Amino acid sequence: MAPYKKFEEYNIEITDDVRQNYSTIIEGVGEDITREGLVKTPERAAKAMLYLTQGYQQDPVKILQGAMFKEDYDDMVIIKDIELYSLCEHHMLPFFGKAHIAYIPNGHIVGLSKIPRVVDVFARRLQVQERLTHDILECLNNTLKPKGVAVVIEASHMCMMMRGVQKQNSVTTTSGFRGQFEKQETRNEFLKLISSNLS
Repeated sequence: MAPYKKFEEYNIEITDDVRQNYSTIIEGVGEDITREGLVKTPERAAKAMLYLTQGYQQDPVKILQGAMFKEDYDDMVIIKDIELYSLCEHHMLPFFGKAHIAYIPNGHIVGLSKIPRVVDVFARRLQVQERLTHDILECLNNTLKPKGVAVVIEASHMCMMMRGVQKQNSVTTTSGFRGQFEKQETRNEFLKLISSNLS
């Protein structure tokens, strides 16, 4: 698996299989697949789906390991308001929001950009928010082996907004804590910092 790629690549055979499936779906809802506006839609949709699920082909551990540096810093490191976009595995509709992540180094720090990239790797899969939170948390904890890790995700789910209960303003919050963040004092400091505007 590749650690991370900034450009779009597609396996032609897989893309063609997904394209044919989209053609079947479009015809199945009663549309004319030969209509001008839809002729290229199956191919576009196939490429979009492969892009939105490219996390299956990426290795978050290698992303982190490629930018770990020895450092004596042992205070909290926080990256907040990390934008994320994922697909709900139940309806394959988007959910989107922000992740707030902190860790307390234990002899090593990691390049700051790698944490948002790890978020992307796990978000670009068919997901539920609860598992997404857990995946990010455990990856950081097991790879960096820090003194503590905290992850909070706030997201809006299109499966609740444009269908079903149709609650437009609902936001789902999930969280996970390991190590020192399991202590109330450290956890409260983190929660206070991610909710404040320091700029």
